[in-house]
Amino acid sequence: MISYKNHSEKIVQIKEGKFSLKENIAFFLNEIEQQKKLNAFNFVFNDAIDSADKIENKIKNGTAGKLAGMIIAIKDVLAIKDKPLTCSSNILKNFEAIYTSTAVQKLIDEDAIIIGKTNCDEFAMGSSNENSAFGKVLNPFDNQRVPGGSSGGSAVAVAANLCDVALGTDTGGSIRQPAAFCGIYGLKPTYGKVSRYGLTAFASSFDTIGPFAKSVEDIALVLEVISGYDENDSTSYKDSENDYLNKLNDKQKFKIGLPKEYFNSGLNIEIKKLIEQKIDLIKSIGHEIIEISLPNTEYSIATYYILTTAEASSNLARYDGAHYGFRSNQVNNLNDMYTNSRTEGFGSEVKRRIMLGTYVLSSGYYDAYYRKAQKVRRLLKNDFDNAFKNVDIILTPTTPNVAFKIGEKTNDPLSMYLEDIYTTSANLVGIPGLNVPIGFNSENLPVGMQLMSNQFNELKILQLANQIK
Repeated sequence: MISYKNHSEKIVQIKEGKFSLKENIAFFLNEIEQQKKLNAFNFVFNDAIDSADKIENKIKNGTAGKLAGMIIAIKDVLAIKDKPLTCSSNILKNFEAIYTSTAVQKLIDEDAIIIGKTNCDEFAMGSSNENSAFGKVLNPFDNQRVPGGSSGGSAVAVAANLCDVALGTDTGGSIRQPAAFCGIYGLKPTYGKVSRYGLTAFASSFDTIGPFAKSVEDIALVLEVISGYDENDSTSYKDSENDYLNKLNDKQKFKIGLPKEYFNSGLNIEIKKLIEQKIDLIKSIGHEIIEISLPNTEYSIATYYILTTAEASSNLARYDGAHYGFRSNQVNNLNDMYTNSRTEGFGSEVKRRIMLGTYVLSSGYYDAYYRKAQKVRRLLKNDFDNAFKNVDIILTPTTPNVAFKIGEKTNDPLSMYLEDIYTTSANLVGIPGLNVPIGFNSENLPVGMQLMSNQFNELKILQLANQIK
C-alpha cells in the first residue's frame, strides 16, 4: 500500500523518490481489479499508466500542473472524448463522447490522470446506486448495504482506495449522501461555480459537478481547478474567490446556525449524538452556535421532485432512438420507434420520473404543480437568505440514517426519496454543501454531517471542516 494523506504529501514523496507514479497507478489498477465485486467502475482506463513517466518528470523538474499525478475517477455522466458515455443506461449503450466536458478538461490540463468512469444510478436518478444498467454498487464498509447515490461509484472509488479523488454530480444530494454513507468528504459547489458543459443533463437548474476526497485539502485543490466561468455554459459564473488551498488553514471564527427543522424525530439517534459531539468541539474552539429556523423545509422534498422530474421529462426527450443511442428492433412505424426504444432503453426509475415530470407539466396540472413548486422554491430561497443574514454557516445532518441494506427501499419510492430530506434544499436554492465524515455508529457504519454556506462561500465551509477534522 502506497501511503499519503493528500496530494501535497504525495508530490513530496514522488520528488524524494519514495515511490514512482507508475507504481501508484499500477497499485490503483490492481486494487480496482481485486475489488471488482464493489462494481464501482463502468470502464477502467488501463492506458492511464502510459502518461506516468512524463508527468513524473514534470513533477521533478517543476513544470507540472496543480494536479500532477493525482489519479481521478469520473462519474459516467461526464463526457471524455472517445471514451464511453453511458450514464449507466442501456439507452446509451456503446455510445462514445465526441468532446470532453469542461470540468474534466480542466483536470487534464493540470496533469491529473483519469483512471476510469464510475458507476452511478441511471441518468443520476437515485439515492442508492441500485438503478444502473451495470448493476448495483456495494458499500465498501458492508457489502450488504448501498453506497448511496446517484454518485455511488465515485464515492466507493475514493473510500475503497481505488483512486485519489473522484468527480460526481449532485442534483439533490448525489455527492453528499454517498460521501456520508462511505465516510469521505464530498462537496456540492454553488450552482454556476463549475461549468456543466459536457455533463449529461438530468435537471438543468439543479445539476452541479463536485469532488469526492479523503481530505479537505484535496477537495479545496480540485475545486480551485474545476471552478470558473466557461463561455460554453451560460449559467457558469466568474467568481473572484478561487484560492482555497492557501487560505484553508486561516483560523476564521464563524457564526453557525442549527436549523431546528433538521433535528427532529426523523433523525437517527446515533447520528444526532455524533453531530452533537462535533458541535461541542466547534464551540470549544471559539465558534458561535445559534439555533435558527428554515420554516419551509417541510416542502423541500415535494418541491424538489416536482421540479426535477419536470426538467428530466424535457431533457430526456432527446433519447428517442432517432439521433443516437439505443434503437429498438421492434419497429413498424415512427411511433413504435419512439415508444419501444424508450421503453426498452430506460430503466424503471427513469421511466417513473419521466412520467411524473410529464404529468406535472401537462395541461390542467401545470399551475397546480409546476408553477406552485417554483413559487415554493422562491420561499425556500428566502428562508436561507434570511438565515445567512445572521449566520455564516448552516450545520445539519447529511442523511437521516446510515447506509441502508440493498433492496430495502426499492419497492417504496417515497421512502427512498426521503433519504434526500436534508440535502435537496441546497440544490433548490443553489448554495454549496459539504459532507464531513464525523465517525461511525455502533455497527461501524460511517456517519456524515453537512455544512452549508451562502452562494460562492465555499471557503467558509472548507475552513471550518479543516478546523474540526
